[in-house]
Amino acid sequence: MNNKSVLITGGNKGIGFCTTKLFAEAGYKVFVMARDFKEFSLKNHANVETIQYDLNDIDGIPELISQLPAIDVLINNAGLMFALPYDNYPSEKISQILRVNLEAPVSLITEVSKKMAANGYGRIVNNASIAGEIGHPDIWYGVTKAGIINMTKSFAKLLGPKGIVVNAVAPGPVETDMLEIIPEPRKKAIKSAVYTGRFAYPEEVANAMYWLATDCPEYINGTCIDINNGAFPR
Repeated sequence: MNNKSVLITGGNKGIGFCTTKLFAEAGYKVFVMARDFKEFSLKNHANVETIQYDLNDIDGIPELISQLPAIDVLINNAGLMFALPYDNYPSEKISQILRVNLEAPVSLITEVSKKMAANGYGRIVNNASIAGEIGHPDIWYGVTKAGIINMTKSFAKLLGPKGIVVNAVAPGPVETDMLEIIPEPRKKAIKSAVYTGRFAYPEEVANAMYWLATDCPEYINGTCIDINNGAFPR
């Protein structure tokens, strides 16, 4: 084990699980935060410690982080998508997606960066989405992911002078459980728009996030890396 630690939200499945695996294999002390760990195969890994926590509880985040050792890397990966129509979106669902997708990452960065700043080093990687760049049928999902991209730039400006690098990734649809709520016609349209006719693999996004958190040059700060295989070429 090296002497660095990482906190990964939603690190129990999908992209988060692949990211957890990369850091654990690299010898990091990995704190994985999730609502449950029913099918988490790394819970007995020597380098992994699980934290059962619901990110709906924004007020509890400061106390939670205060109980952890200094975190060198924060991966804000957890997120929700409800795929509900904009004109029939219950207020409780709006509040929930705003809390989990946007307020929780802001709070986590605010708390974790305190010790990062004191140590003069830190890496933060946020998982946004192509939805935050081109719009999305789930209006509030798109709003939160656009917010993540802006939040990344804002925190990079605030924390960069303190030795903290803050970046994001914006994947297109990825082969995870979240695909199950996307209608088949839309899946077909997405595949037809990309160069290789397939969705991203979670490992591909995890590799990009791992690079941003480790070997990425310090001068790459406040950036959002597109991972969409031509669905949104810029």
